[in-house]
Amino acid sequence: MSPKSWPDYRAVWRWHFYAGLLCIPFVIVLSISGLIYLFKPQIEAWNDRHYDNLQFSGPAKPASEQIAAAIASRPGSIFSSYELPESPTSSARVLVKHEDASIRAYVHPETLQVLHTVSENERFMRWIFRLHGELLMGDRGSNLVELAACWTIVLLITGLFLWWPRNMKGLGGVLYPRLCGESRMFWRDIHSVVGMWISFCAIFLLLTGLPWAKFWGDYFKQVRQVTGTAVAQQDWSNSSENTGPGRSGNSGGGEHGHHGGSGGNSNGAKPPAATVDYSAIDIIVANVVPLKLDAPVIISAPGGRSKTWSAKSNTANRPRRVTVELDPKTGNIVSREDFKDRHWVDRAVGVGVAAHEGALFGWPNQVLGVLTTLGLFLLSVSGVILWWKRRDQGVLGAPKPALSPRVSWGLISIIVLIGICLPLFAASLLIVLLVDWLVLSRIAPVRVWLGLSSTVAAGPQ
Repeated sequence: MSPKSWPDYRAVWRWHFYAGLLCIPFVIVLSISGLIYLFKPQIEAWNDRHYDNLQFSGPAKPASEQIAAAIASRPGSIFSSYELPESPTSSARVLVKHEDASIRAYVHPETLQVLHTVSENERFMRWIFRLHGELLMGDRGSNLVELAACWTIVLLITGLFLWWPRNMKGLGGVLYPRLCGESRMFWRDIHSVVGMWISFCAIFLLLTGLPWAKFWGDYFKQVRQVTGTAVAQQDWSNSSENTGPGRSGNSGGGEHGHHGGSGGNSNGAKPPAATVDYSAIDIIVANVVPLKLDAPVIISAPGGRSKTWSAKSNTANRPRRVTVELDPKTGNIVSREDFKDRHWVDRAVGVGVAAHEGALFGWPNQVLGVLTTLGLFLLSVSGVILWWKRRDQGVLGAPKPALSPRVSWGLISIIVLIGICLPLFAASLLIVLLVDWLVLSRIAPVRVWLGLSSTVAAGPQ
């Protein structure tokens, strides 16, 4: 093609190829872990089934006695938060801090027997959360996930450009794959058609995941400070040190990379005051239960200089979340914050989080998430197969560049705009360009192997 038409099909194909080279391993890991996380409610209900079908012969004991039993099971621990039993046959969940670890105790409400204790970091969904959000590597892993997400957006956008029908002779290979063709055509159609159908949902998932990433999350906070849209306490966290329930829409040790808490202690509650009369929780519980907040409902003691207790619905469907502050002496509601009372930025992020986790509109949201994650996995596998079939022996197999491509100011403007929105992507792009210019292009064998040679081969098939 003429250099005047740059970026042409081949140039975009090169971007698509190198973006895939970087992203595919991450996309596979994140697709699998994300698919599992979509079924968090079902998985946790199955894991906790032994503690939610209890036998009762009398009334339940007060919540203060349940908390005392949980603390006694771990001598030296301190109360962190209390989760209301979700049904008349459910155990109470009490979160305590013990030697800097968050411990979940399942307490029988009637007998006060501690049925089970487990560190939040040892729970299965907590492990999935850390794998999905930070590759089990903390904030450094979060940065890698963010970088992969940024380049996956580029991968999907360039893929849509390559898919766009130019000389269409039917809908085969455009809207549906031709399953009876030869092997190369079959995998090409699978790759392009599946990519077309799931790209917009996949881009939505990637964008709604950015507020929880360490680098972009800090960047987002700074932008909110500059624009005057910052709030005293946002409903999600972007640091691996904060592992509270808000991150997952559940109590203690929330799952799903950086989904949340308010930056408090490990259960998302306020740091406890020096002396707290925990017997007040009986009054608090008696006044919270009639509110019928969506489960799980987390009750936390006063923290810092505050004298009020808090009760929060930590449902994964964030638009239904409610937080109330209550007077410990009377149990009266001092303040109440519904989702509609929050800043519009926080509401927008909250809706995105709920949809990302498959909780916004019930099982259809889960099905849509399943189709998207499976589609991303299939895209990755088919992309590897296509590369393997197309590559020449002795080289990486990247499409060769055109001769003397002209600068496209329109493309540069788009890249600058994306770089402003995704600064980690911009930084990585500059590093790639510098390494290419200063090192890779100056070593002939490496240049040839990577496909950086300017010799034009036959056009892409």
